[in-house]
Amino acid sequence: MALVKLEQSYPDYRKNSSGVDDMNINNFDVYTAANEKVGSVHDILVDEETGKFRYFVVDTGFWIFGKKVLLPVGLADVHYTDKRIYAKGLTREQVENLPNFDDLETIDYDYEEQVRGIYRPAAATPTKTQPAAYDRSTYKHEQEPSLYNINEQDGKTLKLYEERLIASKQRHKTGEVSVGKHIETDTANVAVPVEKERVVIERTSPTNATPTRPGDATFREGEVARMDIYEETPDIRKEAVVREEVRVKKVVEQDTVQAQETVRREELDIDTQGRSLTEK
Repeated sequence: MALVKLEQSYPDYRKNSSGVDDMNINNFDVYTAANEKVGSVHDILVDEETGKFRYFVVDTGFWIFGKKVLLPVGLADVHYTDKRIYAKGLTREQVENLPNFDDLETIDYDYEEQVRGIYRPAAATPTKTQPAAYDRSTYKHEQEPSLYNINEQDGKTLKLYEERLIASKQRHKTGEVSVGKHIETDTANVAVPVEKERVVIERTSPTNATPTRPGDATFREGEVARMDIYEETPDIRKEAVVREEVRVKKVVEQDTVQAQETVRREELDIDTQGRSLTEK
């Protein structure tokens, strides 16, 4: 469980995949839960075997006469946006009682137990009681998650984007059809048979005329025989009838239009500097 400085384990930890200084926690200001400034982060200690964060090295500056102390990462709320770290339960009295951090050579099980002994009361809750004493040969940091599980208040989130094709339809006018009517004239012929009366006068001379007795023959001047004569004349008129009906309607035809575009997708690039990495 040897501890090393972060830059020794990950020389390029400050830079992201684009080479931009993005993750430099050094010089983050450290505050107590009461918003009292303690100092700033001087360094970070990681487990050489697992590469996990274990302690922030806090330079207290003028707060406690320039003393450097260790703060377990589980008691720190890291606010990347504000570049601040809030130490839960940290008091001035605790800092005064913490052993001074000078060099990595001084950190062993006894040194860490001295540090843990100061912080354990602050880490204990009704559901997380102080652990029993551990043997130096079997102790692991994972046995005390309240001290060593990292708590990032607004931890970094890397969003991976991809482009997708969104298909939509727009309705627009492509033309116009007008259906109307007009009047055409033509000449129609019709044959109407008609009747016409005429008078036919027939005159005969009897060959065996019998004489009339005297007194029977009456001679009348001005006697006239009348007969009505008729004839037909055509009566031509027009009437309108429905010759044809025209219905106008629309039908919708279905078709499929194929479209092709180049879309982009972001993939995650992980540089572990030769160390193993487990994704969750």
